[in-house]
Amino acid sequence: MRRMLSCRFLQAAVLVGLLLALALTVRAQEAATIGLGNAVCPDAELLGPKLITDICWSCLLPLKIAGAPIGGGSVPSKASDQALCACTDPAGLPSPGVVIGMWEPARIIELVRLPGCMPSLGGARLDLGAFRTLGTPGQAEYDGSDKAFYNYHYYAFPVLVMLDLFFPDRCNVDHLTDFDVLYLSELDPTWNNDELAFFTNPEAAFVANPIAQAACLVDAASATTIQKPLDELFWCAGAWGGLYPFTGRIPTLNGRPSEMSLASARVLAALHRRGLARQTLGDAALCEAPFALMLPKTQYRLSQFYPLPEANSNHVIGESELRWGMWRNIPGVGEDHLYLIWRWHDCCATWL
Repeated sequence: MRRMLSCRFLQAAVLVGLLLALALTVRAQEAATIGLGNAVCPDAELLGPKLITDICWSCLLPLKIAGAPIGGGSVPSKASDQALCACTDPAGLPSPGVVIGMWEPARIIELVRLPGCMPSLGGARLDLGAFRTLGTPGQAEYDGSDKAFYNYHYYAFPVLVMLDLFFPDRCNVDHLTDFDVLYLSELDPTWNNDELAFFTNPEAAFVANPIAQAACLVDAASATTIQKPLDELFWCAGAWGGLYPFTGRIPTLNGRPSEMSLASARVLAALHRRGLARQTLGDAALCEAPFALMLPKTQYRLSQFYPLPEANSNHVIGESELRWGMWRNIPGVGEDHLYLIWRWHDCCATWL
């Protein structure tokens, strides 16, 4: 009997030892994974002091009130020139107001190599990845067949509302008041498949020819020299390349800032094409934000937030990186990028 009890006690001790060893092994693997995640999923420190220091606050100007611009800066050519306006109130009666227009920091686009990596949220990671959605900055040959691939996350970033700065409630057409995730490319099968993406925007077939692509040189010249991209050339992203297809596979023929800016422009174009982004520019947007199925390029400006911020300027879609930041890249530790999306917002600020 004593021998049986001794054997059972020994078996229990061995089992406890094995379970303890297994738990320690799993804990070590988790620690290694967390350490690896911290190395490849950086913290952009968006929600911190950089929210004040690394945003180009002077880019809010000019503020246009009743048709008169206040402060320096450029106004889009298609912005509203009206001074007074009227919008229908909930009772169906016209409510008079004053037209205001401004550059509004509205969205954040982050481009990451590791699926589920969220630099905007302190380097947090979501279980969204698989080997087929891993990103790459491209190979070293930099030939015509070489392409990079990045996943993207699209955030609402109504920073003027969050900081309780000048922004009338009537002009918050999205009704967004907090920093929030709006779109994850890991859940979108068209972002990493060119053929699948074609069926969501078949007009790409009409611009896939040398003449249409040569016209992008005009768009590049206009965006770079006078900072006015051409909305009529909807398939062009100026000096960055072509907007189509709406996927994360980016030719690595330019510098990294141009590649990431092109990816951001494709994000905006794809969301507009699907009715997930609205027009906030012009007379049609004074009382409501209508759908714009083609990207209104003049409505947007971009400024890099991470890894090297554009704290004193921003750039238009298609503007050559030679003017705004071909040096804004840190190899190794700065491969992921964050862009702050500015949009021109015309609004009828009613009195009632």
